[in-house]
Amino acid sequence: MSDELDQRDDAASASSVPRRSRRASWEKSTRIAIASLALIAGMFLFVFPTRSYLAQQRQVRTTRHSVEVLEAQNSELAREARELQSPSEIERLARVEFNMVLPGEQAYNVLPPASAATTTTTAP
Repeated sequence: MSDELDQRDDAASASSVPRRSRRASWEKSTRIAIASLALIAGMFLFVFPTRSYLAQQRQVRTTRHSVEVLEAQNSELAREARELQSPSEIERLARVEFNMVLPGEQAYNVLPPASAATTTTTAP
């Protein structure tokens, strides 16, 4: 009877080894699948939003720089507009740009001397 029990124990232990190895391999593949899903979920939760956040921050910096440049240009144009409203600037531009004079003044144009005409003949 003890021989039969030993044989049963041997048979039971032989059949339990494949079950354990199957269970271990199934557990291993399950762990890999769960780890892969966790990695993908982590990417969706952290990587993609972080990339979007960084892209938005870059866009904000670029836009702020553009606004600063436009504000500087706007202040320069406002200063120029104030200058153009002064009578002295209006008179200066009228004289320089349009050759205008005040009433009672005479305008003279000084022309450069006429260049002497030179003729050259070619030897036949």
